[in-house]
Amino acid sequence: MVKLTPELINQSMQYINPCRERELDLRGYKIPQIENLGATLDQFDTIDLSDNDLRKLDNMPHLPRLKCLLLNNNRILRISEGLEEAVPNLGSIILTGNNLQELSDLEPLAGFTKLDTICLLINPVSTKPNYREYMAYKFPQLRLLDFRKIKQKDRLAAQEFFRTKQGKDMLKEVSRKSKMSAAAALAAEAGNGKGRGSEGGGRLANPEDMQRIREAIKRASSLAEVERLSQILQSGQLPDKFQHEQEAAQQNGAGQNGSGAVAMDY
Repeated sequence: MVKLTPELINQSMQYINPCRERELDLRGYKIPQIENLGATLDQFDTIDLSDNDLRKLDNMPHLPRLKCLLLNNNRILRISEGLEEAVPNLGSIILTGNNLQELSDLEPLAGFTKLDTICLLINPVSTKPNYREYMAYKFPQLRLLDFRKIKQKDRLAAQEFFRTKQGKDMLKEVSRKSKMSAAAALAAEAGNGKGRGSEGGGRLANPEDMQRIREAIKRASSLAEVERLSQILQSGQLPDKFQHEQEAAQQNGAGQNGSGAVAMDY
């Protein structure tokens, strides 16, 4: 297994793909978890994390440029809530060959308003009864599911099914399981000390904060500094100490060397 570090990100292949989009290739490293993607500085339209060892789709930094995530052949069994805030323009997610089990496991994807391509082939969930109808109903903007077009007649058939008692009962059951999964995930995070505010307080970072952090990453003089800043960027949580250092730098006229760099001794 290889840890996903800023150094690995910077050394990995970057190219213009056939769709004329900028792509970062992180395939085949057996990466166990997503981290440090803030070090990409939001310079990519596509990130390929296929053929790794991911179990959760979570911990995404704010990447508004990102449109496509390739996650083939991992072991993903959970998708974190709220990812649409981190990657609001995601249009395509390819999850072929993972371990998503239940329709309720897909609920976190419903928050993506621009997601029009989803692939869940070779996941247990894709064999569930009424899977295709559920996806057509739950994702009204979806155009391609498992590389097959969703046509207007498919949507109408799905809407008709979910007006029936069987369909309504199915939606209730999916909602119940989704709430249970979300509660279990929150409990697990609290137990592991990963809840918001566990890193010395702070607040949610706004877009201006994110830009300042990206600029600080560009000015960073060491890999350790890049890693610390990247962790802040990917968490979306601005620690109190980072805020105080920013304020001190501004009051001191952007620092002694005039560069506006902020000390990162934490």
